[in-house]
Amino acid sequence: MAEERELVVLMTRGTDHELSSVGFTIANGGMTAGFKKVTVFLTSSAVDLARRRAIDMTHVPPLDPLAELVKDFLRRGGRLVACTPCVKARGYTQGDLVEGTEIAGASVIHERLLAGAAALSF
Repeated sequence: MAEERELVVLMTRGTDHELSSVGFTIANGGMTAGFKKVTVFLTSSAVDLARRRAIDMTHVPPLDPLAELVKDFLRRGGRLVACTPCVKARGYTQGDLVEGTEIAGASVIHERLLAGAAALSF
């Protein structure tokens, strides 16, 4: 049986920074490269990357527009998790976030790392 490789991408930058697009490009690339599970964990201002309409105006050429990167990530089965305290600090609710976003604490990521997931941060 082939080993199930997993990747966790921790993101801290919001829509105003090119690393938001880079992080999702790398996460999508991880799926293409053969990682069976890819989780993006959004913390700090990166929780805006899951907020409806917030990502619609961000485009860092030559990368795809941020909204397309996020939609592609979710469509391909990626797991998108927004930090509970960070979401609450901004006054967001589940209804403010793009469909498919989970609100959860850091324990979600710790579980994945303890299970052997590779990790990248942006």
